[in-house]
Amino acid sequence: MAYVDWRITGPELTACNCDWGCPCQFNALPTHGDCRAAVAMRIDRGHFGNVKLDSVIWLGLFAWPKAIHEGNGEVLAVVDDQASAEQHDAVLKILTGQETEPGATIFNVFATTYTRVHPPEFRRIEFEADIDKRIGHVRVPGLIDMQVEPIHNPVTGAEHRARVQLPRGFEYREAEYASGTVKSGDPIPHDWAGRHAHLCQLDLSPYGPPA
Repeated sequence: MAYVDWRITGPELTACNCDWGCPCQFNALPTHGDCRAAVAMRIDRGHFGNVKLDSVIWLGLFAWPKAIHEGNGEVLAVVDDQASAEQHDAVLKILTGQETEPGATIFNVFATTYTRVHPPEFRRIEFEADIDKRIGHVRVPGLIDMQVEPIHNPVTGAEHRARVQLPRGFEYREAEYASGTVKSGDPIPHDWAGRHAHLCQLDLSPYGPPA
């Protein structure tokens, strides 16, 4: 099947309510039984067909009552209000798993697990990420504040670095692991501190990350 030619590359921040490491990354069940997450990306270079996506920022808020693969999840997509209507439409098609080989991207996989999809929102998104330093933040006034920092040794306070490679990952091939604190409001409230986070350079097309 032929898909619309698209590609997005740029830094991504992810934080979830699981303990550091996130069992999902190892095909295990979530730490606390449910899965809640916030994911954001700045597209440094991207396109969807003839629509350029450079500098567009997007955010996703997610919640599942059990493990992701058990379904009954809900999602809210937010796209930067500084983007054009054409860019909004293009990004939402990517985030909802359209124009994608089945199972090739995290967006396409997740799309099969939702029973509730909230109407997308278009708001100003503040995004900063330094993958090497393992720091970043995402803010949307009145909706979410997400902070990411290095994991620290509980005895010495020194930064603890963990880098994970997933050669067949449908989100990333390599990510820096970190510690995340998230607080968000309706329609998908989140509230946790010092839980799993990771930073990576996302590079996705209709066929997933490059080999």
